[in-house]
Formats: sequence, structure tokens, C-alpha cells
Amino acid sequence: MTLADSYRYDKFDTCNLKKALTAATAKIEKNQIKAQIAENIDKLTELQGMLSAQNRYGVLIVFQAMDAAGKDSMIRHVMSGINPAGCQVTSFKQPTNLELDHDYLWRIHQHVPARGMIGIFNRSYYEDVLISRVHPEIVLNAHLGSIDKPAQVDQHFFKQRYEDIRYFEKYLSRNGFLILKFFLHISKEEQRKRFLRRIELPSHNWKFSEADIKERKYWKNYQKAYQDAINQTATENNPWYVIPSDDKWYSRMCVSNIIVERMKELPLSYPKLLPEQQEKLREALNILNSEN
Repeated sequence: MTLADSYRYDKFDTCNLKKALTAATAKIEKNQIKAQIAENIDKLTELQGMLSAQNRYGVLIVFQAMDAAGKDSMIRHVMSGINPAGCQVTSFKQPTNLELDHDYLWRIHQHVPARGMIGIFNRSYYEDVLISRVHPEIVLNAHLGSIDKPAQVDQHFFKQRYEDIRYFEKYLSRNGFLILKFFLHISKEEQRKRFLRRIELPSHNWKFSEADIKERKYWKNYQKAYQDAINQTATENNPWYVIPSDDKWYSRMCVSNIIVERMKELPLSYPKLLPEQQEKLREALNILNSEN
């Protein structure tokens, strides 16, 4: 069984976050982990080269997590070796007034990567079934039809949004996009330690947000929201990967392994030239050689 299989959820209602691991069970030395990540980055660089040259498929990588789970450092380490020209990272913040005047997937679709590209979403459209699930009153800012009370943002409302997301991802898949969805799963105690580190280390003070402490009060609510989102949108074609993330290096190894494994499933290759194109190459070669 590969890491992709170990942490994969591709059926409805099979994820239980209380039982899902937040730490690795096997002891692996950090130097081994770093070596594996370096190897994965080399493979990813090669795969990206073919993805770009072939220009027939695109890759969308979605990262979701509780605060301080390591999304930013994950992106920085795992994607460090690839060509920046072939990769775009989008961090979704609180919607603007313009974005609120459109459907909630409008701002998302504008940042879906082009074919030949790897796109990374640091938070994503899943925020619309996560934070709004914990704080339903924020949905009222979008002025959705007849919805004008938090009580109307109920189970039926979110059932429809899960359906929207499944169809959206199915649509992207049909158009040649590989979607990789990662939930970086940390324990509440590990989050506490990382918050303390942000406060105690002057070089990390800038990372601290008062809002993080306020949202920590809703830990159980967020865990329920994440679990429901995973269970309602995990499909065979677009599964979720729940990654143990109390150890950042282990989580980076897992994610890089899975990205490489899944990208290898795409029929990637460098384009083969037509006979007339090969003839032009020979002509160009002769011209260059004749200059000597």
C-alpha cells in the first residue's frame, strides 16, 4: 500500500477525523525524509516539464487546514524545485464586494490553472462550506436570493453547496485537470504549541493573529465542518488526502509522494515532431554546423 492509498478517502461518509492520524505511526529519521522529499522534487520537476511541453493537462492542488497546520511552508518546500513559470499559487482571503456580487465559485474559476500549468490553492472554494458552516451569518453578506437569516443557512443549504463542488470538480476533470485535495490534519495540542512559538519567538510574531485564538474556540465545530466537507466531496476521481501533520517534515514527504504518484497516472510525454518538423530541425542543424 502506498502513501496515496493510506491517507486517501474516495467514498462518501468514510472519514472520521477523530480516528484519523495526526502523527506518523512509523519512526522515520529526518535525514531519510529530507532525502525522499529531494527525490520527489526531482521527479516533480521532470513531470512538470512534460506537463508544460505537452500542454494537454493541468494540475490543481488544493490545501486546506486548521490555522498553523503548515500550508505555507508545505508549498514552499514541496514546490521549491519546479519552474516558477509553470506554477501559480493563489491564496483566497475574505471575499471582496465585487466577488460577493457574483456566485461563490466565480472568483475561484478565474484562478484555475491553464493547461500545462500546476495551480496551487492555499485555502480554496472549500472555505464556503467551512468557515460559513461555523459562522453562517457571513453568508448573508452575499445577498443570496431570499436568504436573509442565519437560520436559513442550514443543512439543506450546505448539501446543495457540496453538490455544486462535486459538479465543479467533475467538470474540471472532464476538461483535463487533475485535482489533488489535501487536508493537513493536526491535533489541537500541536496547534497550541505552534501558536505559543509564534508568540515567544520575536521572528515569528508577525505570524500571530488574534483571530486565530478566537477561532480556536470553535475547534470542534471546524472539525465537524471539515469532516462533513470531506465526506460529501470525496469521490473516486477526486479523492481527499487527510495527511498527518503534527510533524511538518513527515507531512511534506507524504504530500510530495502523493503528487508524484498521481501525476505519473497522467499520460504525460514530450510531444513527438511530425516528419516535416523533423526535417526543419535537420536543416537548422546543418545551417548551424556550416557556420564552423
